[in-house]
Amino acid sequence: MTTQLPRTLSLLRNATLPDGAVVDVRIQDGVVVSVEPAHPGPLAEDDAAETLDLSGHLLLTAPAEPHAHLDKALSWDLIRPPMGDLVSAIDSWRAYSTTMTVESIVERARTQALAMLANGTTAIRCHVDVLVGPAPLRGAQALVQVREELKGLIDIELVALGGHLSPDEDVEAVLDLGVDLVGGAPHLAPDPAGDLARLLAIAERRGLGVDLHTDENLGGVLTLTQYARTVRSWPEGTSLSAGHCVRLGTMEAAELAPVIEEVLASNIGIVTLPITNLYLQGWEHEHSVPRGLTALRALLDAGVRVGAGADNVRDPFNPVGRSDALETASLLVTAGHLTLDEAYAAVSDGARSVMHLPPAGATPGARAEFLAVRAADLADAIANAPDDRFVIHDGQLVAHCEVRRTVAAPLPAPSLLLETR
Repeated sequence: MTTQLPRTLSLLRNATLPDGAVVDVRIQDGVVVSVEPAHPGPLAEDDAAETLDLSGHLLLTAPAEPHAHLDKALSWDLIRPPMGDLVSAIDSWRAYSTTMTVESIVERARTQALAMLANGTTAIRCHVDVLVGPAPLRGAQALVQVREELKGLIDIELVALGGHLSPDEDVEAVLDLGVDLVGGAPHLAPDPAGDLARLLAIAERRGLGVDLHTDENLGGVLTLTQYARTVRSWPEGTSLSAGHCVRLGTMEAAELAPVIEEVLASNIGIVTLPITNLYLQGWEHEHSVPRGLTALRALLDAGVRVGAGADNVRDPFNPVGRSDALETASLLVTAGHLTLDEAYAAVSDGARSVMHLPPAGATPGARAEFLAVRAADLADAIANAPDDRFVIHDGQLVAHCEVRRTVAAPLPAPSLLLETR
């Protein structure tokens, strides 16, 4: 079946919510206006063209990806890096990045963003490298182009990932291209405190939010506390977040509690990235290998805003990944010990909160951002990640996937064969 996309929708019929209720959802101008028990009667003629029947589908708030690297995505086959830890991944990427053109980055980034959209993600926050050496703006130029190309299909927000080798003028030049937030990885710098102060000063001077790679290691210096204290007096509503925060997962409760208090006091959102950190962390351990995740249970129980994402997809930092938020949710259950509801909330409502996006989902007044997946319930959706999906962004159907599966019939049982002879 061929469907013209995007297609404006005003009514979602017979959708099953995670609590089991079967409902009709009315949409106007990209906003949910009502959620009512499903009406069994025929449609009014005016409704038919803008109606989507979701019988047999679970209706979920669309995922948001709070931490992507579209400029790196899908480069594994091009680089063929050695498998290993964060340092080896960084070395492989830096060597390859000198060869990239704007056009090659655009091609990979566009392909990756559309793969994520097809699976249900309708908003992406993407970190883009301030490249070291000649032409440091290539990544940002490419991602600004992709953001413009995909406008109306998927929301893309960009973060300038300035490492300690990127001078201030290069970070500023990337921001001048229209990049939205200041980022970096101060814990990797020779002087973590100094690099953190430098990046925060740039953001404060420009009145921008901050999303930092933070303490992506199992030991060593902790920069999150300094980050929280530095931004404490910044204007209310400033977007502030910290990704990875792996170090928190190694800390004893008494040591961790005051750090979480600092995070809460500054309202910093924390982003956990299970697939990449499970891959990168712990290579140096011969036994009892740590999970490499942040302190999820302690953060959630304390009321910290927590989102979850996939981070890297098929690049030196993660050779695998399916570009699917349901994969991230599944890992949060198995490796992070979250409940099914908590896991899906982390890739949807939690991610949207960390990204400072408006509330979305099947609630009157919320944005009409939905993933409808052919599944009986949330456990079925997360466990099996069915490919049959509808994706709705801003009240428009922007992606639809149907899968036809044929399996050979089993042979009759041996006892039945004997009876028929």
